[in-house]
Amino acid sequence: MSIPTVDEILERAHVVSLPMRVKFRGVTTREALLIDGPSGWGEFAPFLEYEPKEAASWLTSGIEAAWEGFPAALRERVEVNATIPAVPAGQVAEILERFPGCRTIKVKVAEPGQSLADDLARVQAVREARPGAIIRVDANCGWSVAEAVEAAQVLAPLDYVEQPCKTVEELAEVRMNLQRRGLFVRVAADESIRKSDDPYRVAQLRAADVAVVKVAPLGGVKRVLEVAKHLRSQAMDITVASALDTVVGMNAGLAAVAALPKLDDDDLLDVPPAAAGLATSQLFVEDVAIPHAIVDGFMETRVIAPEIERLETLAASVDRRDWWFKRVRESYRYLETI
Repeated sequence: MSIPTVDEILERAHVVSLPMRVKFRGVTTREALLIDGPSGWGEFAPFLEYEPKEAASWLTSGIEAAWEGFPAALRERVEVNATIPAVPAGQVAEILERFPGCRTIKVKVAEPGQSLADDLARVQAVREARPGAIIRVDANCGWSVAEAVEAAQVLAPLDYVEQPCKTVEELAEVRMNLQRRGLFVRVAADESIRKSDDPYRVAQLRAADVAVVKVAPLGGVKRVLEVAKHLRSQAMDITVASALDTVVGMNAGLAAVAALPKLDDDDLLDVPPAAAGLATSQLFVEDVAIPHAIVDGFMETRVIAPEIERLETLAASVDRRDWWFKRVRESYRYLETI
């Protein structure tokens, strides 16, 4: 990929601040730097705590989208899951109304300051509001091995438990313990893939059944497709998810799902991708464009461009813009090492 100069990137950049409906990952506003490139819009929005070296992958992803565009789509729409933040159980039904028709629900668990009882109440509220829903839980490395196994028993039945512990070795131990106890709860890896120097290690250690892949942290759509191809060959399922993206970042996530090679089952019927975690725009009060609508649990894969009036209305303060420009310059220095 031909890399533009840092000045060329910043000349095309807009920094926005999006208010959120509920706190997510500890934030109530989501800041992002959007790039109006020659081939489309790209997004640079690593979470605030990420150091420049880690953030460089996010910059690579934004440059790819803005200067190269996306691969050809094989699907015009994809199934998505609803996402329930670590809110009190009483708020669950209201949040689910923003995800019409979604049959798969991801529930945040293991929130600091909360208990397994809080997690159970949240999951039960989902089951009451959406009977028969497929439920995933995401612990974001919040449990020990013993806590993860106990939680899986208490919260089951589940599609999978996502990143229950921090290390790949711990994931493998959780998976082994669940199998020994006869619990059919799959283990999914997220941080162990997107934050790892070796995203294939989870497959080598048989530490997970599912890979949760995110475009920006992995460095772009092409990189996601490479990782997905390898992990699929190791019998791992793939879930494409967002990193709390604006509609611009969501374009890239949808492009990745749309470009996943088709899989045939034993009857030579196309097996659709797993429900993607790409409906998080519903967590924003406002976005830089009207986001992809959820219709019967599906979203179209068409590209949506930001609206100029919204870019102006949602523009971050001058101080925050300067902070993000500095962050681009710091991350840019690491591009050649990726």
